[in-house]
Amino acid sequence: MKPASPKPGDSHFVDIHEVLHEGDEEGGGEEERRTTERNQKPNRPPSVRQFRIRGFGGQRSGVSFSRQVSLETGEAASSSKANKDEGIKVLPRSGRSFGGFDSAKRLNVGGIDAGEKKGDFSMFRTKSSLSKQNSLLPIKKGDNRSDPMEHWLGQRNNNDQNSNHVNGGGDHDSVHNGVPAGRYFAALTGPELDQVKDYEDILLPKDELWPFLLRFPIGCFGICLGLSSQAVLWRALATSPATQFLHVTPFINLILWLLAIAVLFSVSITYILKCIFYFEAVRREYFHPVRVNFFFAPWVVCMFLAIGAPPMLSPEKLHPAIWCVFMGPYFFLELKIYGQWLSGGKRRLCKVANPSSHLSVVGNFVGAILAARVGWLEAAKFLWAVGFAHYLVVFVTLYQRLPTSEALPKELHPVYSMFIAAPSAASIAWETIYGEFDGLSRTCYFIALFLYVSLVVRVKFFTGFRFSVAWWSYTFPMTTASVATIKYAEHVPCIPSKVLVLILSFMSTTMVLMLFVSTLLHGFVWRTLFPNDLAIAITKKRLVRDKKPLKSSFRRWTKQALNKHNSGNKDSGDEKESSTHK
Repeated sequence: MKPASPKPGDSHFVDIHEVLHEGDEEGGGEEERRTTERNQKPNRPPSVRQFRIRGFGGQRSGVSFSRQVSLETGEAASSSKANKDEGIKVLPRSGRSFGGFDSAKRLNVGGIDAGEKKGDFSMFRTKSSLSKQNSLLPIKKGDNRSDPMEHWLGQRNNNDQNSNHVNGGGDHDSVHNGVPAGRYFAALTGPELDQVKDYEDILLPKDELWPFLLRFPIGCFGICLGLSSQAVLWRALATSPATQFLHVTPFINLILWLLAIAVLFSVSITYILKCIFYFEAVRREYFHPVRVNFFFAPWVVCMFLAIGAPPMLSPEKLHPAIWCVFMGPYFFLELKIYGQWLSGGKRRLCKVANPSSHLSVVGNFVGAILAARVGWLEAAKFLWAVGFAHYLVVFVTLYQRLPTSEALPKELHPVYSMFIAAPSAASIAWETIYGEFDGLSRTCYFIALFLYVSLVVRVKFFTGFRFSVAWWSYTFPMTTASVATIKYAEHVPCIPSKVLVLILSFMSTTMVLMLFVSTLLHGFVWRTLFPNDLAIAITKKRLVRDKKPLKSSFRRWTKQALNKHNSGNKDSGDEKESSTHK
């Protein structure tokens, strides 16, 4: 297309003509030359067509250049007169054509960029996002390019990428875009949504061991939750009047507290390194409907450590700055999560609710306990009210199993112990704020006790699950229930309450000890503690089309055959009737 009078700002049209050799341009011997070339070069390279680009009005530019386009591969190469001595670079045949077998890896399909291929761990690196952002920057003046066609095509590709980004990505989704919450439920299985379904494909190879930081999940903070809550339990056993007959030494509390600090420091440093080098993997964990709740865990651990600090090391009344440092990030994060629940978008509560959602609620009660310890009672009451309101909503949503929500697995799992954490922590917080274990505090405690018993009587259903680091997060609800029982025994001193304290404390401590031994065995002996984290490598859209079941296909074929047969009988009947009428 050649516009009559091009104006500034109009679209730039490129006139593409086939390049003719000098002898051909003069108009002589074209057929003879082609015949000679066929005879002299029987083994020709792949079909390559050369084009010469002209400007407006068919005038040649000052610098003549041509471009090769390989019809097999779809790739291109350019040459100019300056490089004429080097010869024309012929593009080889490749199996990665647009219709080839490897086209899914070349194109941006299912979350793989054009420059990234499956098995390339750099797609989750932090620098990959920075390089992608730099590639989308406009070209500055003075940027020398040997091929103006590449400059034009680069601008066109950037516009296409920007339009896809604005329109939601289209079919070509980048790995750097957020994965919808419903996609995790569709592609993953298991109570923790950590196992990929058989018919799903992932961005990284399953049969290759990934880098350690990619295999290090946010659920490792569950180890810190279990140890820090045990420090709180053994401080209560050593200082409570209801357990003086046990003569518990405070050094157990000191050892557990120091161990919890050491583990928290190690896990935090490792995860910070993951944020630095593999930030895209961290973003995917944040969009995960189960793991997003574990981002609350580090701040809950810090508050547990402040509450369970040994009496020999901590004063009777803590400084309010401690509460501000630990509760501030938790509060801003829950504003984000609760806002998503309330707004009614794709991440509304009925869509993403799972037992791990209690982690985003229980921190309010733990923060209320710490606020009461520092002397800020009004802040403690505020947090208790916010936590209790959202606990009721989460509890009803999970208990009711709304039709619009994703179905929870029928098999029981340690994740169900999360139901115990919030009411137990609520009863302790109420007693800490008002100084007495009154009716509301006992109501919350009895709810937690009933849920505890309902899970214990079905203990055989908890077997047969693969060990995971996230199991540590399910130990602190048992420990919280034990601490609540100690508070209840202080206000209701009797033999049954003291026996209940012994039973629950023994169960929680035994569970933590078993998990500690299992973690050491899986980590240092069997070396299976950190398998490939398949949950973060799912594609944004499913690449394999659902197979229609044979039963429905047979029904559809039978229905079509019957309709065809009925229509044929009707036509023959009409013909007979017309002939009889005649």
